[in-house]
Amino acid sequence: MDRIRLRGGRPLKGTIPIGGAKNAALPLMAAALLTDGPLVLTNAPALDDTRTMARLLEQHGLSVEHDLGARTMTLAGAATNLVAPYDLVRKMRASVLVLGPLLARFGEAKVSLPGGCAIGTRPVDLHLKGLEQMGAQIELDSGYMTARASGGLKGAKVYFTQVSVGATENLLMAATLADGMSELVNAAREPEIDDLAHCLIAMGAKIEGIGTDRLRVEGVKTLHGATHAIVPDRIEAGTFACAAGITGGEVLLQGARLEHLGTVARVLREAGVEVDEAPDGVLVKRLSGLRGVDVMTEPFPGFATDMQAQFMALMAVADGASMITETIFENRFMHVPEMNRMGARINVHGSSAIVRGVSRLSGAPVMATDLRASVSLILAGLAAGGDTIVNRVYHLDRGYERLEAKLAAVGADIERIPG
Repeated sequence: MDRIRLRGGRPLKGTIPIGGAKNAALPLMAAALLTDGPLVLTNAPALDDTRTMARLLEQHGLSVEHDLGARTMTLAGAATNLVAPYDLVRKMRASVLVLGPLLARFGEAKVSLPGGCAIGTRPVDLHLKGLEQMGAQIELDSGYMTARASGGLKGAKVYFTQVSVGATENLLMAATLADGMSELVNAAREPEIDDLAHCLIAMGAKIEGIGTDRLRVEGVKTLHGATHAIVPDRIEAGTFACAAGITGGEVLLQGARLEHLGTVARVLREAGVEVDEAPDGVLVKRLSGLRGVDVMTEPFPGFATDMQAQFMALMAVADGASMITETIFENRFMHVPEMNRMGARINVHGSSAIVRGVSRLSGAPVMATDLRASVSLILAGLAAGGDTIVNRVYHLDRGYERLEAKLAAVGADIERIPG
């Protein structure tokens, strides 16, 4: 099993290209089930998660071609198999996003209950309730969701009792082929959902309210192929912004969009990290010390839960104390014991972590537990004295493309050790 070794204390300086967003690419790939295509996605990232989704779509009957040089993915063909098996779905929660498109286009689907990172239960109740409001009959049996809509899905007004990115994406795709008007109320507003909506419109869908918490979708008979550029990954950009901040460096995040960072940019500024729009991206630098800042994770435009672990690493070496409160997932502090092994002073009380900054962390062997926890340990290692060895880095490859190469290119002392 691969490991990553790094030695901290080197300020990062240079340019880091930001790839296409993982959390946008996965629903966009699932949207290919809505048409015979071809659906061409540009700025497509090469990640373990996108490879898993490609395998899932291929077993459904689609062809998926990923030109790594051109960073283009082409998906085409109609689904011939309506079953999403456990062996694939268990690897990645986003696999559940095939349920809505399959049901809307073919009137039936059988999808395994999903897996993914062990950061909380993340139930699919909102997905299923919404589809039932649109006329689906759903049974749960032997770990599978079997859904049928023999007469096709019908437009409906669906109110989400809590904000859910996945449920919004699933029902948005399903609504494009439903009979009549659908309205999704209290919908998630993440940039990745806007990106999906724009792609669906390019495919012939009729959607209003993009960027708001109320999406209106007038169903159409069929969708067609399209070409769509995947939005830059705001979580990758935020991660490298924290890397620049924790090392006292200066980095241009090429291709990043400042507006997509939302509250993350404001909080970084409060902590002493300069974040400014540049002609071709976002410029991040730290010229003085770090200050402790309190944050609470919230749906966009609030502070992203996917940035919580990275920001905690930054706060571990800030002056003073900070309180980080997690409101989205109930089991997302698994990185805390590993950071404390490196000399951090972090105490967890329920859904909040109190971080008392230290002057410097110390390198140590640590164990990654999930995707964002993995990269937070990399960030901690960038600020630590001595060598840090991060084990179980396969989590990283799910959501970060060439992470160690990008960091090495801007001055980090980092290497991957094959397992």
